[in-house]
Amino acid sequence: MVTPESIKASIEQGLDCQQVDVAGDGHHFEALIVSPAFRGLSRVARHRLVYAAMGERMREEVHALSMQTLTPEEAQA
Repeated sequence: MVTPESIKASIEQGLDCQQVDVAGDGHHFEALIVSPAFRGLSRVARHRLVYAAMGERMREEVHALSMQTLTPEEAQA
């Protein structure tokens, strides 16, 4: 079963993050991800970085992942 902790670990392994918080029920998940890698990127480009970090898990295991992707500066504001 997919857990919020396993999703968090996958994101942190594939992306330089200052903060990752994931909640969910095993099927639907919500994540707050703060990363300097998001600087200068559109929301779509930020989500693509997270999908790349998740790799095959996004296609095979995770049915729904709602994301809030922020730069460190946006998170402080």
